[in-house]
Amino acid sequence: LCPPAGSCTMSEAEDAEWLRWVTKQFGSIAGEDKEIDLQEFKTALQVKESFFAERFFALFDTDGSGTISLEELLRALSLLVHGSEMDKLRFLFQVYDVDGKTTENRSVCIRFGRDPWSALSRCGARSPCAGSGSIDPDELRVVLRWCLRESAIALPEQRLADLTLALFEAADKDHSGSITFEELKEELEAFPEVMENLTISAASWLKPPAPAERSRRPRYLTRSYWHNHRGKLAFLGGYAALNLLLFALAALRHAGLGGWLMVARGCGQCLNFNCALLAVLMLRRCLTWLRATPVAKVLPLDQHVVLHQLVGYVVLALAAAHTGAHVANFSRLAQQDGHHALAEYLLSARPGVGGLGGTASQTGLALQGLLAAMLAFSSPCVRRSGHFEVFYWTHLSYISVWILLILHGPHFWKWFVVPGSLFVLEKVFGWAWRRAGGLRIVEVNLLPSKVTHLVIERPPSFHYKPGDYVYLNIPAIATYEWHPFTISSAPEQQETLWLHIRSLGQWTNKLYEYFQQPQSPSPELKPLSKSLREKRHRRWAQVGADRAQLSANAELGCYIDGPYGTPTRRIFTSEHAVLIGAGIGITPFASILQSIMYRYRRRKQSCPSCHYSWCEDLRDEEMMLRKVDFIWINRDQKHFEWFVSLLTKLELEQAEQEPGGRFLEMHMYMTAALGKNDMKAIGLQMALDLLAAKEQKDSITGLRTRTQPGRPDWGKVFEKVAKEKRGKVQVFFCGSPALAKVIRAHCDRFGFRFFKENF
Repeated sequence: LCPPAGSCTMSEAEDAEWLRWVTKQFGSIAGEDKEIDLQEFKTALQVKESFFAERFFALFDTDGSGTISLEELLRALSLLVHGSEMDKLRFLFQVYDVDGKTTENRSVCIRFGRDPWSALSRCGARSPCAGSGSIDPDELRVVLRWCLRESAIALPEQRLADLTLALFEAADKDHSGSITFEELKEELEAFPEVMENLTISAASWLKPPAPAERSRRPRYLTRSYWHNHRGKLAFLGGYAALNLLLFALAALRHAGLGGWLMVARGCGQCLNFNCALLAVLMLRRCLTWLRATPVAKVLPLDQHVVLHQLVGYVVLALAAAHTGAHVANFSRLAQQDGHHALAEYLLSARPGVGGLGGTASQTGLALQGLLAAMLAFSSPCVRRSGHFEVFYWTHLSYISVWILLILHGPHFWKWFVVPGSLFVLEKVFGWAWRRAGGLRIVEVNLLPSKVTHLVIERPPSFHYKPGDYVYLNIPAIATYEWHPFTISSAPEQQETLWLHIRSLGQWTNKLYEYFQQPQSPSPELKPLSKSLREKRHRRWAQVGADRAQLSANAELGCYIDGPYGTPTRRIFTSEHAVLIGAGIGITPFASILQSIMYRYRRRKQSCPSCHYSWCEDLRDEEMMLRKVDFIWINRDQKHFEWFVSLLTKLELEQAEQEPGGRFLEMHMYMTAALGKNDMKAIGLQMALDLLAAKEQKDSITGLRTRTQPGRPDWGKVFEKVAKEKRGKVQVFFCGSPALAKVIRAHCDRFGFRFFKENF
């Protein structure tokens, strides 16, 4: 019984409409018999597991017929929607009072009177028509086990027992060995968020999982939007104005030669500028250097990849208009001449037409084909479908494009000489760096969620900033392919570089699989935990073969090109930084968090003898941070595993440096887990909260920070940040473009600066 799209959280005013919609949908679901059986009920709810569907079904099937009629369904839903807080609590109690019956024996058949929850009230919570009227530890354990399964959380049996004990001891107020309705009510009242969710709308318990939050369109006419995007908007305005000016000047110079030629010349002059700008926007070393200059406050250097794509589309459009105008003009000339066909104008070199030796038409058609191919194979569907090499090789045709442009346009070289020279210098520098010798991969860890952790020897002359990235080439995987990856180790780590590479495409999967093969001449795998060592990997070098193995390790090398700067370089000049990583998007912040804590330790020093503390002076550009909020969003539990060790270390360091301090505050979210407003998860979340408070450790990640279920409520998150008033807030994000739009819209609303990682 899925509600209409867009009604994920219903107000009381919408509840009646929702009930009417349920009535309308019932006919199509129930069929001719006007009844819904258990399988139809589960299908309608789109449940992942059957336990709670059977519990709901049994509670709604008041006559015990094995089917639910429309009357039974609407009576139960009306009670949940319009009932009091007490009615909803009674329903929750009934769900948990399984009376020892689970889905394994398929015998959940609790019978009620005409109004089950009022019957429970009349019978005093001990009525046989409502189960046993109390919840014992075994029943609670069954429910919590299914809550864990629905939330995609895997915990050992001992941890499940600990959760059960924590919740049971808290709720069993009289120590009678069972939980009554009044005791559960009293315990729930200690959790205000749970009670608040119960009063909103209990009908939300019966909805399928909510879809991902949709992005709201930014308010382009608001002052905050223009303030937060002033650099990009000024650049785009200047870019558009310059194109219009170039077009007008070139068109006016050829005003007497006909309209089609005016359009062709105007587009041609714009193409001279835009094709040169394409090269400028990919001068990564020059742009990295500019980030450290005042120019970075004026120009949108952080969006250079997005702007490169935009200019690419503009070039293709201008090229199409330029070619079309020339074809129209040649067609007009062919009709006037009568001796030459249009094909001769297009395919034959003609002196005076333009280009080297009159080959403007032929080079122009070749350029049009190359540009179209580059655009087609640069689309996300090609790059992310495991065919990166198609994008790579077609994109290398930019060399042919520039050569053809020089042959085609007599004035293009004037626009291209400076950016072209810088481009060549960057390539020569990178080539010289690679020729100096490859780097050795000294350690490989295959981590959960198919993440490959590479530890690479760091050259003494390699200097980088936190959050920078490099292009990586491993000839053993693919000879000519270079892929960008963020450096996940801090610059203060002198001997090695870390790269954490998630297996998402063809190249990254080949990398992971390469190191899985025992016969590969690769470094000895050193997984992070003993359990992984026992389950997945063996030591590859046998006794007496250590020297041969070391020789093989040295043969497995890699090349890096970089480092290149990112928007995260601004973090240390922020006052209040909010770092948001989604999934593998945490990697830029791995380096940054380590460096932040290193500088934090430098700033707060203390004497080991007398414990006198002082602050070491740091330059403003090194550390202006007063508060850091780190938010990590993952789909399920296993995606936290590969990075928890570093976060645990950071928590311990902060506890040692400043007990109770909140300089670095972590927030973990698990989107696959049932939210706190989901009735099925109320008991589990209470148990997790109670056990975390008791052990000072989260059961899901092992961190002190409690993992929150579901997706962040960005409005509440940013409202809390704004209320802290720890200085100017800047938000840094690395993750999916869809989520970036959502966060950007909220940043515009609160007046926060927003920066997104772009490769």
